[in-house]
Amino acid sequence: MLLRSIVLVCTVVVANAFQTVVHPKWGGVSRISAAAGRPSGAITRLHAETPGAELETYLKEQYPSFMAVLSPNEKAMKELMESERGFTIFCPNQEAFQSMGEKKREQLEDVRNVETTDNIGSYHVICEPVTATDLFASGGVITLGGTVPVERSVSGGFFGVGGKEDGGVTIGGAKVVKSIEFGSNGILHETDGLVSPELLWRYMDQLRIPGSK
Repeated sequence: MLLRSIVLVCTVVVANAFQTVVHPKWGGVSRISAAAGRPSGAITRLHAETPGAELETYLKEQYPSFMAVLSPNEKAMKELMESERGFTIFCPNQEAFQSMGEKKREQLEDVRNVETTDNIGSYHVICEPVTATDLFASGGVITLGGTVPVERSVSGGFFGVGGKEDGGVTIGGAKVVKSIEFGSNGILHETDGLVSPELLWRYMDQLRIPGSK
């Protein structure tokens, strides 16, 4: 009971430290952090009357490359849409896919790598809501794919030495750019990279015939 109270108090304090800005398209609002030592970045609240259908539409419009990875994963999509507790999705933005390079993008699209690609997608889904405040206070999260470490993000310094916490978080090494409250119990966290373990890339192309394209 005490822990629940602490979380509630923290949530109220953080919420009061945000400015409200009208969201241009989806009819919600954005709250921009104005407090030091608390989660930073934009938090957008979107209203959804039919969460399942609207979620897919929103993801395809805003994160098309990520949806190309996630949507073929029938198990992850089924659990996501049927979760009664809500959901959290870590959504790598378009820049994340551009920066990973052409080879990795081709590997994700290759049907011979479908099992590994599905595993990568599963690491981006949790079948319950995890807010920006929850992430900021955690050391890791358990996704459909497995456990992913969460750390405070650091800016400045020289080769990682002497930097200071900037109020943000990283998950699996990818920084959370902004967070979106979708409907009554859904959370989307936009990231600047994939959150899945780098180790998974070693399993790409194992079904490819040597010398083939």
